[in-house]
Amino acid sequence: QVQVVESGGGSVQTGGSLRLSCAASGFAYGTLCLAWFRQVPGKEREGVAYISTTTGNSYYTDSVKDRFSIARDNAKNTMYLQMNNLEPQDTAMYYCAAERISSPRCERGPSRTEFYYWGQGTQVTVSS
Repeated sequence: QVQVVESGGGSVQTGGSLRLSCAASGFAYGTLCLAWFRQVPGKEREGVAYISTTTGNSYYTDSVKDRFSIARDNAKNTMYLQMNNLEPQDTAMYYCAAERISSPRCERGPSRTEFYYWGQGTQVTVSS
């Protein structure tokens, strides 16, 4: 049974840091694309960062480049999102997603509609 579970959200002030974790288990084989999406009320869920479990290559949306860093530990079936220099506009519910997507596609930042497995979300709040 596939499980995707996030942890690590919280509240920080502008310029602070947080690290999110995502444990994705139950995938028996194959390349996975692991991703972080975020959503604020009234807006669509947007992709923030992606990583391929096979190549370790990643993709970031422009607004978080040079501030966020995604990494995975295949032995622990866990992915991390290190968020530095946080800004109020980073405030959102953050969701972990996992799907069997090829590395080339994963490294182009696929849309939310291509992911079937989702975590329950973890709230990140950045105050000014």
